[in-house]
Amino acid sequence: MRLHHKVAIITGAARGIGKAAAELFCREGATVIIWDVLDAGQETAKNLQNEGFSCQFMNVSTTDVPAIELASKAVFDQYGHIDILINNAGITRDKTLVKMSHLEWQQVIDVNLTGVFNCTKAVVPYMIQNQYGRIICTSSIVGVHGNFGQTNYVATKAGVIGMVKTWAKELAKNGITSNAVAPGFIKTEMTDAMPNEVKQQMINQIPLKRMGEPKDIANAYLFLASDEAGFVNGQVLGVNGGQAS
Repeated sequence: MRLHHKVAIITGAARGIGKAAAELFCREGATVIIWDVLDAGQETAKNLQNEGFSCQFMNVSTTDVPAIELASKAVFDQYGHIDILINNAGITRDKTLVKMSHLEWQQVIDVNLTGVFNCTKAVVPYMIQNQYGRIICTSSIVGVHGNFGQTNYVATKAGVIGMVKTWAKELAKNGITSNAVAPGFIKTEMTDAMPNEVKQQMINQIPLKRMGEPKDIANAYLFLASDEAGFVNGQVLGVNGGQAS
């Protein structure tokens, strides 16, 4: 029960890594609030409620500032504290630079970068009020090393690292830590759709010779959200099976 009595907001938790984090956080004693635009988020919350856990779903887009502000206030008014924010929501619109449209660029920037700013800006005042908080943002191995055909996605994941390092300096005096997790090649709905030969090529680059599982990233979130990580601030935790160091 490493998160006993903690209230955690997890964006993009309807499926994949976010869903794994919601399940793990509930089992570790947290009250989990899922922010997502997918109806699957309601099902995830309901399943956890049926298991006896405290979890609720709120239809919130990371691009909708008024909705984010209203949802943040509603959570704080209900529980009296917001302890953990996991900025996990993200999208891809992959193209090479020459083929990428301005719309494809902007869509990814709006969700993956501005969305992280929007959610954090709305939640942080409540953390400051209680002089405690854990901000954890999802970056990526490609945000550190770049990747072919992902100018927009890489820009957002590199930007997230910059924001986390800045918030670590600005918010530490309020008892708030800010860190990022940089996943490698993780088995999700998105990677399931990739051709097998492409997946195998990726796996061959990983020293552990396997894809990561959503629970691998959820466990990293859990560590950074826990009291054990109280002196970890402004860091990027790579979870990639040794693919990059």
